[in-house]
Amino acid sequence: MHPLYDALLDDALVACRDHYASRLVSLAVFGSVGRGTPHPDSDVDLLVVAEDLPQGRLSRADDFAVVDDAVKPRLREAHERGLHPTLSPVFKTPAEVTAGSPLFLDMLDDARILYDRERFLAHAFEDFARRLARLGARRIWRGNAWYWDLKPDYKPGEVFEI
Repeated sequence: MHPLYDALLDDALVACRDHYASRLVSLAVFGSVGRGTPHPDSDVDLLVVAEDLPQGRLSRADDFAVVDDAVKPRLREAHERGLHPTLSPVFKTPAEVTAGSPLFLDMLDDARILYDRERFLAHAFEDFARRLARLGARRIWRGNAWYWDLKPDYKPGEVFEI
């Protein structure tokens, strides 16, 4: 992976810690950058877990604008070197993480936790992985893509939770 991605993640972590301060619970990178296989135009997918987030995606994105502004110099540097990353954050409160999300399916193997107060996110992912294991869930690869078989012994009409 190009070292500029690591520098960008370092800058994003500093900016998140500065902006969210004691509200920041966890920060993780996922997707191709989390796997260490980004393309020159890959988004930098971030999971921001913070307390007291504004309600709604747009309000949370507006609140994150401070972080976006803080990393602009690094993004400009990346663009000058032929890379075109953009930050693509997902925002969750601790309660929303605890409730779970299908988004976490692909984070279990691919996310890289950059900051984790009291191992909150690590514990949440471990719990999610245990729930998937109880169902017998497995990720199935087909070439370069994958899908999840969440409950191989599923019976029509059966209701289950992940």
